[in-house]
Amino acid sequence: MKHRKHTRMPQDSVAAVLFEGIFEKPVQSKFDSTLRTSEGGASLLGAIDRRIGLTESLCAGLADGRDASRVDHSYLDLFRQRVFSIALGYADGNDSAQIGQDPAMKLVCGRRVSDRRGLASQPTLSRFEHGLDGREVASLGRGLERIAIERLKRRHPRPRLITIDLDASVDPTHGQQPFAFFNGHYDRWCYLPMFGFVSVDGDPEQYLFHARLRPGLAKEVRGTIPLLRRTIERLRRTFKKPRIRVRLDAGFAYPQLFDTLEELRVEYVVAMGGNAVLARKAARHMSAARVLTERFQSTTALFGESRYQTRTWRSERRVVFKAEVVHAEGRSPRDNSRFVVTNLRHKPERVWEVYCERGDSENRIKELKNDLEIDRTSCTRFLPNQVRVLLTAVAYVLFQELRAALHGTELERGMVATLRLRLLKIGATITESVRRVVVSMPSSYPWKDLWRQAATRVAAIA
Repeated sequence: MKHRKHTRMPQDSVAAVLFEGIFEKPVQSKFDSTLRTSEGGASLLGAIDRRIGLTESLCAGLADGRDASRVDHSYLDLFRQRVFSIALGYADGNDSAQIGQDPAMKLVCGRRVSDRRGLASQPTLSRFEHGLDGREVASLGRGLERIAIERLKRRHPRPRLITIDLDASVDPTHGQQPFAFFNGHYDRWCYLPMFGFVSVDGDPEQYLFHARLRPGLAKEVRGTIPLLRRTIERLRRTFKKPRIRVRLDAGFAYPQLFDTLEELRVEYVVAMGGNAVLARKAARHMSAARVLTERFQSTTALFGESRYQTRTWRSERRVVFKAEVVHAEGRSPRDNSRFVVTNLRHKPERVWEVYCERGDSENRIKELKNDLEIDRTSCTRFLPNQVRVLLTAVAYVLFQELRAALHGTELERGMVATLRLRLLKIGATITESVRRVVVSMPSSYPWKDLWRQAATRVAAIA
């Protein structure tokens, strides 16, 4: 019996015997290059950050009380390391520390590529997240709101209509985090963070301006009124006489919220849960929808309106309803009535269309959760978890700026995961000389022309 001869491979290579006899020649795979990176496109995000001054502006309000003689990493260094790590897909502090020697990460964080010192370790990053007090965390949140509206002003100096969408989302918890409670609606222990987005006229993008972690039993209206007051005030200071519209789901339908919206003189479209009185008001339309569904064997929706006042409302308000009967093959028809409280003067069907447009904010929240892991809130204290939420929100703002720079290209509506894969996750060699840093990416890269176009537009960001 013949024994197969094995080629001896160096210890620092992957066991090349796995590839022997598969290709024309034996293949050695080594992890031995200190100047190569898989994040070659990350300079796009670094350039965006420097052009708009995002991380530097947000860090300006943080007071670093550490002994300067013993500090290797400033708060700005740590802030950038966490934001860029999250943006590149390393959401956890442990992951962030593991790429501390990556030359692309050093480049975007402001460290010399040739510097043999790595970026901050996991304990240092953890101390940073836990070291911020309540005022500093609130300052970060307000800073994010301010910058988002300033950037909106750059893109749309004279908007006709500005729309604010607020939405809560479930953030499941799996430990003993403070203020994580069992929520019967979601049937799990969780936090309930709230996110705010602004959009302008026909721009399809909804720009994130607010991200706040809340206890698992928080009502949607909690913190909403102060947020709306300061946001609407800032929008009116920033823009010249814009129409402002607020869209909210049924969880926000509280009497004091309606009073506030009318006091602020804004347009509003707020969903509302049904009840016996509203069902009677929609009964005639629902009966007609049942007849049409039975006749044509297809789903039918009719729209109407009525005046309505609860005991806790100061006055009557306009309620638009959708009387829908859902048809599904092999099943009995199902009634589906929906109600929206509004002060818009449009026809009922158009009001419903305006309300349904808020559904795109749910896609933005999916990006935050699925692509950036904003729900990675596993700290044993509540405030550091809020810091993580804000760090992730800042990373998302960078991607929204990148998406804006790609207007008119195939990626103008690309999700975060797609933008990361095509424009950031590129193998490259980074070298540094006295005069410049050179990032050498593969000439065969399939999206190189798109990357060049993005880089040219990012460089021109004002």
